[in-house]
Amino acid sequence: MPDHAPHPVERQAPTEEAGDLYALVRDLAEREIAPHAAEEEAAGRFPRDVFALLSRSGLLALPYAEEYGGGDQPYEVYLQALEELAMARLTVGLGVSVHTLACHALAAFGAKEQRAEHLPRMLGGGLLGAYCLSEPTSGSDAAALRTRAVRDGGEWVLDGTKAWTTHGGVADFYTVFARTGGEGARGITAFLVPGDAEGLSAAAPERKMGLKGSPTAQIHLDGVRVADSRRIGDEGQGFAIALAALDSGRLGIAACAMGVAQAALDEALGFAAERRQFGRPVADFQGLRFMIADMATGIEAGRALYLAAARLRDAGSPYGKQAAMAKLFCTDVAMQVTTDAVQLLGGYGYTADFPVERYMREAKALQIVEGTNQIQRMVVARHVAGPESP
Repeated sequence: MPDHAPHPVERQAPTEEAGDLYALVRDLAEREIAPHAAEEEAAGRFPRDVFALLSRSGLLALPYAEEYGGGDQPYEVYLQALEELAMARLTVGLGVSVHTLACHALAAFGAKEQRAEHLPRMLGGGLLGAYCLSEPTSGSDAAALRTRAVRDGGEWVLDGTKAWTTHGGVADFYTVFARTGGEGARGITAFLVPGDAEGLSAAAPERKMGLKGSPTAQIHLDGVRVADSRRIGDEGQGFAIALAALDSGRLGIAACAMGVAQAALDEALGFAAERRQFGRPVADFQGLRFMIADMATGIEAGRALYLAAARLRDAGSPYGKQAAMAKLFCTDVAMQVTTDAVQLLGGYGYTADFPVERYMREAKALQIVEGTNQIQRMVVARHVAGPESP
């Protein structure tokens, strides 16, 4: 009988430094994250200590410039490190992806003085970020947001409610998109809002199907005053800034999805090798072997797709279409793989004694966050078939 025990994923390391980084992340994930994941998710505990450790280790700053405390790593490397974290616990992998998303606006569009003042603490100073675009009445239609920012001398006064905010209530800073002009995309501006700003508060966390350790909450802005020096980019540039961040964020979600899928496949392989029925390991039955083959093939294809998109990004080439494809394909694969893992384990898969039921619940979230997969299909179709007729 061959050895079906899970093996580390063979990562594509463009440099020796990248290979060392993967080994560091895998070791940290196996020692500090994975052993506590099931218990902490069941209890709904947010692992702030883990994010503090990641910050000290430089793992919240991987794709950003070294001059601001970043790791100067290409997205090809950052995403594979992110996948390792998501394999251990999605709350952590997704949290790193969201933090990276929250830093993107300032890092890519902020003035040099703004970056020098804020980025070092955001990237390696123990701070944790959140990204505030969606609202209760504008999710997929993000350009219809209603939160307003009104100039008052050298400050802006923000009023409104943001929804579905990952790290809502625990973040140290929020990248907030608010309306400063007329209706539509051109009237939106981006702001960097401190988590302890007067007038900013969080509602009770949403009661979610999965990702119970990751707080998702509405954020209320009631007369929050923000200095103009915390405005990111030009007035009216906010929606373009938001979309640029989401292209990168979609790749983060794709990598997280492959981490969850790989964890589910590893669990299924271990179970199939040990479980015996009719006098044989269930891994010997052709029906299950074909299921495992399909699971592994989907994961390899998804990983190749997000890495191809990452290499385009690293080369400075357009990658929006490929980012949407990767988010769409990888999260759909994760849903299928985790569902198949539950089926393969049978009754055991449907119990909380095995982690595959948690993986399945978590995979569902990834088909929704940072643009539902229906939105991803719209994005891909526009690239391939052109815009819709008026």
